[in-house]
Amino acid sequence: MNTDQLLEQYVGVRRLTERLCEPLAVEDYVVQAMPDVSPTKWHLAHVSWFFETFLLRPHLPGYRSLDDRYAILFNSYYNGVGPQFSRPARGHLSRPTVQEVYAYRAHVDKAVVALLEQTRRPDAVASVLELGLHHEQQHQELLVTDLKYNLAVNPLRPPYGATAARETATAPAAARLTFDGGVVEIGDAGGGFAFDNERPRHRVLLAPFALGSRAVTNAEYREFVEDRGYARHELWLSEGWRTVQERGWRAPLYWERVDGAWHAYTLAGFLPLAGDAPVAHVSYYEADAYARWRGARLPTEFEWEHAAASQTATGSLLDDAPAEPAPAPATRGLVQMTGDVWEWTASAYLPYPGFRTLDGALGEYNGKFMVSQMVLRGGSCATPHAHIRRTYRNFFPPDARWQFSGIRLAYEPA
Repeated sequence: MNTDQLLEQYVGVRRLTERLCEPLAVEDYVVQAMPDVSPTKWHLAHVSWFFETFLLRPHLPGYRSLDDRYAILFNSYYNGVGPQFSRPARGHLSRPTVQEVYAYRAHVDKAVVALLEQTRRPDAVASVLELGLHHEQQHQELLVTDLKYNLAVNPLRPPYGATAARETATAPAAARLTFDGGVVEIGDAGGGFAFDNERPRHRVLLAPFALGSRAVTNAEYREFVEDRGYARHELWLSEGWRTVQERGWRAPLYWERVDGAWHAYTLAGFLPLAGDAPVAHVSYYEADAYARWRGARLPTEFEWEHAAASQTATGSLLDDAPAEPAPAPATRGLVQMTGDVWEWTASAYLPYPGFRTLDGALGEYNGKFMVSQMVLRGGSCATPHAHIRRTYRNFFPPDARWQFSGIRLAYEPA
């Protein structure tokens, strides 16, 4: 990829991030409703800090930051480049202002353009720039999911945008699709961008298995709720049952019963539950309990990736404006393996055989999180189109619910 192509890609990604903020009032930028989410303003600044720290300072002679104090405020978890401001306290940062954060973004953008125009090491610059762009795309998704949580806690139930609801459709009946298994290759094969945790490509032995043809719907999950699924300890892992009891979970995040009918907070506001849309905002514990209730299980990430090669239809991903997950299309075969909801797998987030981190502080990007996390696959309605691929490994703690995380069932073959 030459420097002109890199610049075009850079400008496109940066503009999308700012377009996602267009529906917001200035007050929306500063809310942090729980420690796991970040204020919108912080996301905007952090992705600029990433380019500044890993691209501009090492590669652009004479580069000067707009404010050296931002190095601490907007460092997320990179110990190799210095201290960080406390993550749970990011909502305390009334300054810099939103206007100053946008000025910081413009300052970084100007410097990146200058770097691309004068670099004598295009390959070295390109590799870091490409990583930075995929990093910003990750934060585009986090920006959307964090905003949804931050808005949902407000009793006024403000919508992100009135156009965020998907058109209604009827989900097709779920089918079971059987796969032979055998020795299969898993992981990035090269030829395009991939994170270090997707490599190296390696062989895995799979037993025959079956997968549900689509993601589990709200209506199907509602049956579990109404069958007292959250009150039946025998369905739950020990840690899941403890979490349910301690946090009072009785349904997925954002669900609420009103006058005997289920509603849910969505990006379009508080609406009746869309029965044919994929269930979202469930934890690994809930996904596992639901699968057990159905007499099924969750797929391993290796089963998922092997099966995804046969996908025949793509689900909803992030375009110019985010919207909620959509019902599966009436298409034969495996659908929704890409988009709509991230799908929990039964696999712990661990390194592949021969895994190596990136050199320097960038080696902290993925590797140090390979403990106490579960893998999700497939992307969601908040994942940018250009960011997702079949080998992509997302990961979250098993109690996480604020992402667009859903369920696809796996079965032993008949």
